[in-house]
Amino acid sequence: MRQIVALLPAGGEAKRISPLPLSKELYPVGFQTCGQKSNYRPKVVCHYLLEKMQLAGINKAYFILRPGKWDIPTYFGDGTMLSMNLGYLIMGLPYGVPFTLDQAYPFVQDAVIALGFPDILFQPEDAYVRILARLETTKANVVLGLFPTDQPQKAGMVEFDDTGKVHLIVEKPPQSDLRYMWGIAVWTPIFTQFLHEYLIQLKAAPNVSLLPEVPIGDVIQAAIKQGLRVEAEAFADGTYLDIGTPNDLIRAVQQLSSNI
Repeated sequence: MRQIVALLPAGGEAKRISPLPLSKELYPVGFQTCGQKSNYRPKVVCHYLLEKMQLAGINKAYFILRPGKWDIPTYFGDGTMLSMNLGYLIMGLPYGVPFTLDQAYPFVQDAVIALGFPDILFQPEDAYVRILARLETTKANVVLGLFPTDQPQKAGMVEFDDTGKVHLIVEKPPQSDLRYMWGIAVWTPIFTQFLHEYLIQLKAAPNVSLLPEVPIGDVIQAAIKQGLRVEAEAFADGTYLDIGTPNDLIRAVQQLSSNI
């Protein structure tokens, strides 16, 4: 089996919830026990993501940082506190998540990739277990974890059939009959290479700095058109909160703080 490496893009500026005294990925949401059962400590938002990755046997991850977000490596260090191996890369071109992810290409081009956004809280706990199992059994190039949503304007909406094959990804449509958005993903080196070559072509375009940011969903859609196999694992009872938005941040703090 290939090594599985997690990529956590952390290049955002958190403009919707700014000003903040720390990187949004370290926003305390809920609590964890420390030693004795009643000895609580704050738990930062991306800790939940890393725990779900660990549950799937993933023990190596790279944060890809915007310069200046040094509080993230200061907090997590080498990953000892999580029993994981953590590394840190600096993002290059600020043109969207695909460019951020491609910074890891020299280090992960032969690995299976698990993508997670470190400012997101989601359920179920075994989400990565399930999408990695689907990647193995279907021999797909990409598997997307899907979550129900009634806010298509904020998400990459996914059209898929009864077998789980993905036919279309529509980025943030104002309205949509589609019910599911994608929020996490795993993929093989075939898609890592496709992403790398796709971006080489984009960077060769004139005035690339004037182009709008490229969503990763657009790259996955381009891969579908090129014949790559993209599958979906739908979590019918799943939940998804983006703490980079004020309303979801309030909900996350309320829900997880009430668990004590």
